[in-house]
Amino acid sequence: MIIGVPKEIKTNENRVALVPGGAEALVAAGHTVYVERGGGEGSGFPDAAYEVAGATILPTAVEVWSAAEMIIKVKEPIAPEWPHMKPDQLIFTYFHFAASQELTRACIASDSVHLAYETVQTPSGSHPLLFPMSEVAGRLAIQAGATHLQKNHGGRGVLLGGVTGVPPAKVVIIGGGTVGLNAAKMAEGIRARTVILDTQADRLAYLDDIFSGRVETVLSNESTIEEEIAEADLVVGAVLLPGGAQAPRLVSRAMLKTMRRGSVLVDVAIDQGGCFETSRPTTHSDPTYVVDGVIHYCVSNMPGAVARTSTIALTGATLPYGVAIATKGLEQAVKDDPALALGVNVYRGQLTIPSVAKAHGLSYTPLAEALA
Repeated sequence: MIIGVPKEIKTNENRVALVPGGAEALVAAGHTVYVERGGGEGSGFPDAAYEVAGATILPTAVEVWSAAEMIIKVKEPIAPEWPHMKPDQLIFTYFHFAASQELTRACIASDSVHLAYETVQTPSGSHPLLFPMSEVAGRLAIQAGATHLQKNHGGRGVLLGGVTGVPPAKVVIIGGGTVGLNAAKMAEGIRARTVILDTQADRLAYLDDIFSGRVETVLSNESTIEEEIAEADLVVGAVLLPGGAQAPRLVSRAMLKTMRRGSVLVDVAIDQGGCFETSRPTTHSDPTYVVDGVIHYCVSNMPGAVARTSTIALTGATLPYGVAIATKGLEQAVKDDPALALGVNVYRGQLTIPSVAKAHGLSYTPLAEALA
């Protein structure tokens, strides 16, 4: 199979979908790998490293898209890339279709195949291709929140961990999954007062156990969310619904009026539409805005800020799936692996994921029917 790795063009996106070692593995398996010139430089991987691994460097994105049977990316194709998508081509990346009807319609119209990292799901319920970036985003959420709590960034001027004689800041994390767990590790590690809310009592029991009571756990509902965020310095939205569904809006505009001026909201769920009513996507170059005195950080590609770490972690997770697809072909690969089959969101003009169809009022075709 011919695999193409174009350079990411989303604002301040420095990750790349494949490290040189990944290219070497694909070439060793008998495949051809094309990488756009400079595609890995943002993550510290020069063109020469890909050439040593057996990949071929192409000068432009147009050439990569045109030649490839399978495109491997990090972020969803944005509008300038949509004309490059061609019938029967497979695009393997994060899509988060529920957050964008325009993207969904463009991918359906392309008559290509769209395999989303975020909806690959094992029988145990884990998301192996979402996990590494959820780890990164959860840890970055505390780092970003701490930065924007500084007075020179418009925040309250609060140090998360406090100091002798001064109490620590309060961090509230809504959602106890991978993002929430990693955010809590960072917040508790710097001695912030940390509270995690989740709707599942068994998950809270697990978190209470691993943190040995150093993190407060609260069953999540509208009342407890409102109560906990009223005195919070930093609130992290860490909610993920399975199947690529749009995130629920758990913090309303009215709740902001109860919060302290200069406090910070970090919405890690922004890729799925955001879990705060006042959320809208931002970029690394312009990461925040203020509503009712509360700073909102809603960067939709947070892990791009630590591109090298993120790229290495992501490739480690995606490469085995990429090799399987390239070697067997998509149809056989998804028949052999039900987890991978759940990643197929659009198949040759047909929307094959019910949560996205519901979000946008579009028709849905089961994958088995689409393949037939």
